[in-house]
Amino acid sequence: MEDIKVEDVHARFIASQNNVISHLKNSDQNVKETFDEWTREEGGGGKTRAFKEGKFLEKGGVNFSDVEGKKLPPSALADRPELTGSAFRAMGVSVVFHPFNPHVPTAHANIRFFSANNQDGKRTWWIGGGFDLTPYYPVLEDVILWHRRAKLLCDKFNQDFYDDFKDQCDQYFYLPHRRETRGVGGIFFDDLTLESFEKTIGFAEKVMHVFAQTYFEIFNKRKNIAFTDNEKAFQCFRRGRYAEFNLVYDRGTHFGLQSGGRTESILMSMPPQANWDYNWNPTAGSREAELYEHFLKPVDWLNIQ
Repeated sequence: MEDIKVEDVHARFIASQNNVISHLKNSDQNVKETFDEWTREEGGGGKTRAFKEGKFLEKGGVNFSDVEGKKLPPSALADRPELTGSAFRAMGVSVVFHPFNPHVPTAHANIRFFSANNQDGKRTWWIGGGFDLTPYYPVLEDVILWHRRAKLLCDKFNQDFYDDFKDQCDQYFYLPHRRETRGVGGIFFDDLTLESFEKTIGFAEKVMHVFAQTYFEIFNKRKNIAFTDNEKAFQCFRRGRYAEFNLVYDRGTHFGLQSGGRTESILMSMPPQANWDYNWNPTAGSREAELYEHFLKPVDWLNIQ
């Protein structure tokens, strides 16, 4: 496999982090930022940029990490068991936005780069990442836009990517104990290596670029819609599902905790408020029922009738 320039990945991922933050600050000039640069005892560190109490964003974060370790944790070995016990370097940008307004979706994106030495002592590397959208009061045109942009991005690299990565996203962001998807999906990919190092990293960069552009287009379109106390309460109820997924199923959370990562940065993705209302069910014919009936399942959004 060709030589890779890990420091180049570092610089390009930092640029991706800064680009997302620029979109946020252009959309919510009142948001408060906390910058936290940290180091990890085993090697590496990161730059956490946490946000709260904006006019439109309740809580969010755009994190960068670049860590090294003596052996890959179990969460990173699902598709590469031959790397068990291998030293590694892992780099990534992770983004979560929890808006105030329940008419604006929550959104998540990440890109990640791994390199490790295989059993022959040769370096191997790959990327993963994707983005997904979690609306509370979904608007079909937003969902279609989200998926159309994802397909346009994927088609520039491989005509099969969108269908494959959409299916992976629908399967990954699924809560089996609730029998529902976390939201309306997007794209998700793991263990990916393209024809060249440059093309592979370029794809990761485009993922974060398209995410920022598309999400804040939706964000700005919906952020001034009036909402009721009941709609805010429903948002908090649905945020409970978001918390369940991140704590129980999310591989990124597991990787961070298993590799001795920084807990505050790992749990940045958790919503600012959430509730669990016992045995709650939506009223028939309501907007809340519409979410459950039409959006919390895999759908071919680009060919919907």
